Amino acid sequence: MQKEELNRRELLAKCAALGSLTMVASLTLPDVFAAWDEQAKARKATPWNEVGPFYKRGAPNNAHLRADGDPGLPVVVSGQILDTRGDTIPGATIEIWQADHNGRYDIDGYHYRSSLVAADAGKYEFESVMPGHYPSRVCQHIHYLVSAPGHKSLTTQLYFATDPVFDGDPARNFKRDPLIQSPDLVRPVMLKGDPKAIVAAVTFEIVLERL
Repeated sequence: MQKEELNRRELLAKCAALGSLTMVASLTLPDVFAAWDEQAKARKATPWNEVGPFYKRGAPNNAHLRADGDPGLPVVVSGQILDTRGDTIPGATIEIWQADHNGRYDIDGYHYRSSLVAADAGKYEFESVMPGHYPSRVCQHIHYLVSAPGHKSLTTQLYFATDPVFDGDPARNFKRDPLIQSPDLVRPVMLKGDPKAIVAAVTFEIVLERL
């Protein structure tokens, strides 16, 4: 006999019909459905991380950080800006900055720096290169400063699961960089494209807390 599979709403309705779920008089089944759906959408706030010494105001709105001929593995980072209820935050400002392939920051200009605005669905995307290591930091990383009206601003960093520092196991080895306080900031990397034009793709969702 094939096992019956139920979605959340069907499971709640069946429990109510069989008497396994009871509700006080002030609640209706649609009320319970709505509360259940809100809980399912809930997100944990993205962990904070150091702003670092190389932040610079006034970066241009530019989603193409990698110039033609720049050395390093091309990377495309995309994601969505949400609140802890799982609702999208269109119009959020996403400031990003990083080192180049050789681990150097552009202090005089704005190479590998940008200030993006999340689209209507809270989505963002930019093209860059995999940042290099530099002596004062253990891991490759991209800095983020994300802000939106009605929400707490967030300073954080994106790390890469392919970083040699993690030896293929970031869940166990993320503390090798003392500034990484949560493995949630270490994201998987997917390689795509043809053998002569490989691109690393990374997804980094940002969840802001409400004020």
